[in-house]
Amino acid sequence: MPWYQTITPTEWIIAGLVLLLLEVFAPGAFLLWFGLAALVVGAAVWIVPVLPWQVQIVAFALLSTGALLGFRAWRSKRGPAPVDQPLLNKRTEQLVGRSFDLDEPIVNGRGKVKIGDALWTVVGEDLPVGTRIRVTGTREQMLVVERQ
Repeated sequence: MPWYQTITPTEWIIAGLVLLLLEVFAPGAFLLWFGLAALVVGAAVWIVPVLPWQVQIVAFALLSTGALLGFRAWRSKRGPAPVDQPLLNKRTEQLVGRSFDLDEPIVNGRGKVKIGDALWTVVGEDLPVGTRIRVTGTREQMLVVERQ
C-alpha cells in the first residue's frame, strides 16, 4: 500500500512543522501556508481518525492553495509597507537634485561625471569639461543633467 494511503496525524504534523521550519530559512510567506495547512489536516485526522486519505490530500491542497491565494490577494490590496528610507537602494535616484562638475564633456548627448569613486554616464545638452551641472532625473542607470 502506498505511503499516502496510510498517512497518520503525526506525519501531517511533522510535515507541517518541517514546512514552517523551512519558511524560516527561505522567507517569503510561501511555505508558511503549506505548513499551516498540513497542521490543520493533521489536527483534523487526529480528531476524525477515519478520514479517508483522498479527503486528507484534497483538504491539504485546498487549504494551502486557498490560504496562499488569500494572503496574496490581501497583501496586494494593502500595498507595500511604508519605509523610512525609500531611496536606500536606488543610487541613481539619490543623486537627483545634486550638483557636480563634468569630468568628460557631453558630446552627442553623453558625457561622464565622477561621483565618489564611480564614473557615471550623464545625458543632456552638449557641454564642455568642468561645467557645473545639476542632476534632474535618471534614465536606464544614466543621470539626466542640465547646466546649473
